[in-house]
Amino acid sequence: MSTSQTVRHNKNKKMKKHFYLLCFSLFTQYLFSQQSILSIKILGIKEVKGIIQVGIYNEKDAFPKKGREYRVEYFMVTSKETTVTIENLAHDEYSIALYHDLNSDGECNLNFISIPKEPYGFSNNVKPVLSAPSFERTKFALNSNRTIQIKLID
Repeated sequence: MSTSQTVRHNKNKKMKKHFYLLCFSLFTQYLFSQQSILSIKILGIKEVKGIIQVGIYNEKDAFPKKGREYRVEYFMVTSKETTVTIENLAHDEYSIALYHDLNSDGECNLNFISIPKEPYGFSNNVKPVLSAPSFERTKFALNSNRTIQIKLID
């Protein structure tokens, strides 16, 4: 190969390398741009103690079963009105089931007929009647950063 051919060959290799790096950069930027932040304003906190456990569900058959959550987040209760933030959620449909773990035992304590003894709530502020609400009634779309409100039920 002559010197001019070698220079041209090296330039082509560099251009291909830069092109692939650009494509990779755009692809990763696209992937990360499909992530959103969900803020949940929790209303009706009566006691400043314990933990709020937030169950995030993205499957109809999993809602609101313990251990079947897409993600679980825990937040210390520091005031009677608080906003919790959940980052890096993919764009999707979600349902939220949360409860205020007053005694910080990691369980939503129930009475003898399986009704929570600790305050709880669902997205869309759906109030259960005789059983937990459905995924369909509690779901919401997350396509960008969003804030929702959930009022606790005693």
